[in-house]
Amino acid sequence: MLVKTYGYAVYGIEAVPITIETNVGKGINFFLVGLPDSAVKESHQRIKAAFTNTDLNFPRKEVTVNMAPADIRKEGSAYDLSIAVGILAASDQLQSETIADYVIMGELSLDGGLRPIKGALSMAIKAKEQGFKGFILPKQNAREVSIVEGLSILGVEDIREVVDYFNGVKTIEPTQFIPDEIDPAYSEFAIDFSDVKGQENVKRALEIAACGGHNILLVGPPGSGKTMLAKRLPSILPPLTIEEALETTKIHSVAGLVGEHKGLMTTRPFRSPHHTVSDVALVGGGSHPKPGEISLAHNGILFLDELPEYKRQVLEVMRQPLEDRVVSISRAKMSVDYPAGFMLVASMNPSPSGNFYDPKDPNSDPEYVVKRYMNKISGPLMDRIDLHIEVPAVPFEQLSSARKGETSAQIRERVVKTRNLQEERFKQIPKIHYNAQLEPKQIEKFCTIDEQGQLLLKMAMDKMGLSARSYSRILKVSRTIADMEGTRTIQPKHLAEAIQFRSLDRANWLD
Repeated sequence: MLVKTYGYAVYGIEAVPITIETNVGKGINFFLVGLPDSAVKESHQRIKAAFTNTDLNFPRKEVTVNMAPADIRKEGSAYDLSIAVGILAASDQLQSETIADYVIMGELSLDGGLRPIKGALSMAIKAKEQGFKGFILPKQNAREVSIVEGLSILGVEDIREVVDYFNGVKTIEPTQFIPDEIDPAYSEFAIDFSDVKGQENVKRALEIAACGGHNILLVGPPGSGKTMLAKRLPSILPPLTIEEALETTKIHSVAGLVGEHKGLMTTRPFRSPHHTVSDVALVGGGSHPKPGEISLAHNGILFLDELPEYKRQVLEVMRQPLEDRVVSISRAKMSVDYPAGFMLVASMNPSPSGNFYDPKDPNSDPEYVVKRYMNKISGPLMDRIDLHIEVPAVPFEQLSSARKGETSAQIRERVVKTRNLQEERFKQIPKIHYNAQLEPKQIEKFCTIDEQGQLLLKMAMDKMGLSARSYSRILKVSRTIADMEGTRTIQPKHLAEAIQFRSLDRANWLD
């Protein structure tokens, strides 16, 4: 008897349909074909043990399982349940009339229980598109995919539960999406900008970065508050939209980072890899490409503390994703794309000793040592960072002051207002939502400056030796500053503020 069950393979964050054809005929043997990897081939032993321990019978006949299409490599243990249900249906232990209405995926343990799978959300979205009635999967994954409307999500704990469901012995209550999981109110953060004493100019720069989605570099001596400020940046970012939450959750689902009790992600990711991170761990890859830190930070923040301590090769591989907001990973077997639309927030000391160069201070590092330290970061990478902010040490008077600064909620309110303005402006342009995403054509259209502004910008470029990429960054940042003030045109004062945020451009280090 021939039975077909359905599942998915996940490449990048997209699901590809897989048909599992199971035939039970004369003879005694087991064949698994269709380009399976070792983990898929081992499903035979897991299924046999699971059947034995749940009082099900593995047929003593010839069982042939074909995973189509045969030219796509099948990886992982998530096909165990699909294959097992096919074998049960083909051997008349399970009624097969409604099997074709469901996608069935899950890893079997030897006692018949089910373990969670990766990429469940991508599978569920594709299953809905293809018109399936429901998705049977491990209970640990059910909440993660319950956001997909029009698809019955049936979370099960073991294979016996699946058999009883198809045989009509018991029903499985579909997992319901709880609207409260996407809270229209902002999430509460344990840390707040009101805790920061002084540093008003830095907080201003962080607000500009949040309003326009700009990359930012904080430079200051140890103890000046660089890490503290960076960790508070998520508390002033706008909440995730439903579309952003879905895309972000899909990436984390593929990486297997969505926990059993977590549904859709409601807060923007904040990833902070150690400076010993490899280029593969940062960008993604491996023999079977998986998302790296820059993709896990999609729609959120990638924080690189002590930027010069990262290997040069690691930093250089970020250049293309920073520009294109997508990372392409090519291997001999496949090529996948992962979204990488993150805000880069980096911090560094101004010199190896941690202090700014001071010719009057004999204890400070010599100028050539400072330049050599700064040159660990390449000019092209520095060009891609919109805001360079000096973070001075906080004076004792400010540190001991009882006066509280603005709360994150107050700053966030202004950020959301500015982002909404940009969203409205760019609503007719696909994939552009805020100023940092502007392409050259959009910069020409939306970042026009008057004659006085052009004169100011020309003078700055000549004096500071700015690159063409720095020119674009200045225009985008000045557009954001103008938006924060609610003005339609970019004024010279907006340009002047944006220009002073380019204080660490290469020409200045090498003079």
